Amino acid sequence: MDLFTKCERYTVPDDAKAAGIYPYFNELHTRQDTIVKMDGRDVIMLGSNNYLGLTSSDEVVQAGIKALEQYGSGCSGSRFLNGTLCLHTKFERELADFVGKDECMTFGTGFLTNLGIIAGITDRNDLIFSDKENHASIYDGCKLSYATTFRYNHADMSHLERLLKNAPTDKGKLIITDGVFSMSGDICNLPDIVTLAKKYHARVMVDDAHGFGVLGNHGRGTCYHFGLTDQVDIIMGTFSKSLASMGGFCVASERVINWLRHISRPYIFCASLAPVNTACANKALEMMRADDSRRKHLLEITAYTRAGLDKRGITYRQGNITPIIPIYTHTQEKTFIACKMLFENGVYVNPVIAPAVPENECVIRVSLMATHTKELIDKALDIIAKVLKNI
Repeated sequence: MDLFTKCERYTVPDDAKAAGIYPYFNELHTRQDTIVKMDGRDVIMLGSNNYLGLTSSDEVVQAGIKALEQYGSGCSGSRFLNGTLCLHTKFERELADFVGKDECMTFGTGFLTNLGIIAGITDRNDLIFSDKENHASIYDGCKLSYATTFRYNHADMSHLERLLKNAPTDKGKLIITDGVFSMSGDICNLPDIVTLAKKYHARVMVDDAHGFGVLGNHGRGTCYHFGLTDQVDIIMGTFSKSLASMGGFCVASERVINWLRHISRPYIFCASLAPVNTACANKALEMMRADDSRRKHLLEITAYTRAGLDKRGITYRQGNITPIIPIYTHTQEKTFIACKMLFENGVYVNPVIAPAVPENECVIRVSLMATHTKELIDKALDIIAKVLKNI
């Protein structure tokens, strides 16, 4: 069979386009904000990870412009060689101090961060225990590590303990969990995970891409939220959510970071974080540290949105405080139709279908920003209620 046969036979996107319900690759013509111009129309943005609304902050933008003028557009090399700027080292010191760990290292993207950490810290002689709803980058990091990986049922501590209990005692063990799960908005059961790690002599890694900036005092994240920062061995996060930029970071003990800086292939063999990305993320961090009001408003507008969904009789995933709100649409077709109708009526949301969620548990994912107002949320919820009622 020819290598490209599978490409020729893959017609799922073509079928959705022919039906007029293809929901992907809409073009933005404005900044990421509460209202954006997308494919020629103004829509309320309810599908962004820009949780603190800082991508449109003049302070963040000006910090990026200044760095671009001073350091140019890129470093043209890896951190190992000619790619370490004083911007990088300053930012890493501030991040480590903010989160509450010894040292920090940065990567070009959040995806690369997980690949670099997991494949760098584990190998074929180790065991990984990973929540089934963890991000795709964690799945791929586990594959690259060659470690034996066990996937425990989502947030199922009994299942995790059975796996740990049956594991060989002479193997290195790493438990990996999202802090806030990107599709469901669930917060991990970190207290029980830490307890099990101690009991079975395992290390703990938290992917806090969606928790950093949202949970904990001034947005220090999921581990701080539970008062367990010192009990978690490795914390990673991204700059493309609350820090309004591009890239990722890892904070841990001095010895772990020292190891990863000299072992992690995505760190050693990739060009370093661009000056503009570093400066924008650093300015966003400074703003988070100085003022917690954005994060507090984000949680308030999240509670307001959930109450508004209840009031309108819209079925969504209950029990969370995070700004990720999945609204159930169940089937892929209904999800695509809902997204199309919402877009045509002025609201942008994210379609979430298998394999990101189980079959027939598809959702439209609403994600909120600190810059959303109650008036804008009410307008969007009225549109969502009308569209879902008409499907």
